[in-house]
Amino acid sequence: MDHRAPRTSELIAALPESFVGETLTIGELVSALRNRVFGIGILLFAIPNIFPMPPGIPATMGAVLMLLGGQLALGYNSIWLPKKLAKREISRETLRKIAQRSIPWIQKFEKFSKPRLDNFTTAGAARAVGAVVFILGLVLLIPFPFLGNIPPGAAACVLGLGLVERDGMLVLLGHISSLVAVGITFVTTWLLWKGATFFLF
Repeated sequence: MDHRAPRTSELIAALPESFVGETLTIGELVSALRNRVFGIGILLFAIPNIFPMPPGIPATMGAVLMLLGGQLALGYNSIWLPKKLAKREISRETLRKIAQRSIPWIQKFEKFSKPRLDNFTTAGAARAVGAVVFILGLVLLIPFPFLGNIPPGAAACVLGLGLVERDGMLVLLGHISSLVAVGITFVTTWLLWKGATFFLF
């Protein structure tokens, strides 16, 4: 019998099949994550920002990331969601597509991921991750054109996977990616503003 703990990719693969109906709410999805709500939750709600998804899904995921990150930063052990957001529905097929598209990429990280650099996976370090995820979630609410959601979404994915796998190297990589993502956002915003003022004035 295999007694090893399931990997992150295995947990995400099984998640869509844990629901019976064709639709589920954000609140039900968060509840299903149980004690892994922060690590897997950050990863799961960041993934739709790096793949094409139906309109409205990325913004919803960004809002959830802000709540996850903010509450992790404050040291909460469980997640509170506003009723309106908790009742927001997504289809089980959408969740299945998210899992199918993300699993190959997660498995690539899992090949070299392992518990290491404990200083980046302590409770205090996790709160720092929460603060960064909050900022990334805020950035994701901004409707940037072209590939604007991909850098912050990818950075949040790496941070979430690092928490789940207790891999300080991934957490550190996630922090570096977050700095790059926020930098890209500021540069893009500045360029768009400069372009707008050029044509208007």
